[in-house]
Amino acid sequence: MKNKLTPKIWKYVAVAFIGSLVATFILQREEPPAPSPRDYADIAAEGVLRAALEYNAISLYVDGDTLAGFDYELMEAFARDHGLKVAIMPEMSFEKRLEGLADGTYDLIANGILATSPLKDSLLLTVPIALTKEVLVQRKPASPDDSLFIRTQLSLAKRTLHVVKGSPSILRIRNLGDEIADTIYIKEVEKYGPEQLIAMVAHGDIDYAVCDENIARAVTDSMPQIDFSTDISFTQFYSWAVSKKSPALLDSLNTWLEDFKQGREYQKIYQKYYK
Repeated sequence: MKNKLTPKIWKYVAVAFIGSLVATFILQREEPPAPSPRDYADIAAEGVLRAALEYNAISLYVDGDTLAGFDYELMEAFARDHGLKVAIMPEMSFEKRLEGLADGTYDLIANGILATSPLKDSLLLTVPIALTKEVLVQRKPASPDDSLFIRTQLSLAKRTLHVVKGSPSILRIRNLGDEIADTIYIKEVEKYGPEQLIAMVAHGDIDYAVCDENIARAVTDSMPQIDFSTDISFTQFYSWAVSKKSPALLDSLNTWLEDFKQGREYQKIYQKYYK
């Protein structure tokens, strides 16, 4: 004999079903929407631009009781001219800056980014902002025949170069290995930025690092034992980056940068950090 649901049991089933629907509805309402990249209209509506910067001697640092840095000052000038506030978000990891841009945590990466084919495919890059190149950071030779000291790119064969994880310089080092027809080993470091890698070279923890020439030049006063005379790349322009989903923000930045770079304020900022 088959069991039949009594009216009382049906009542409980109906209550449970309705309860589950209500719970699902409440949970759906309470869960915040997943973040996604914003374009200029959304940024202007909130009045806040979220910018990721690396903390280093060029882009962003603390000077006394204030913030300073080439990219920081440019970012503040852009925000001022567009009636926006800037939420500065320091992030040392290059990969995390890219991830934050992709998921909408950041609206802009306001650090010098060298244009490589993979990055051009995944990001929108602004017009060039400044010139830079990648250099080999090593300790000055202890003697004229110091075997650790590298004077030419050909001597990079079989050496291990430390770089920030995900850095665009990795592609250049690999191409350089092809050019010299030998292996150059690459050690990606996740925890530290370029200044920390330079300090590790200076203190003998590692022998070689690759970083932006401007950053290496900026720290030579505090670490006079380092040498950065061996080039890894040719001189290139660097840019800021926004998401592929933020074309209007890119247009706003490009229009402003092209005009701002012609004025005295830009020249003053540039001379302050690069000369």
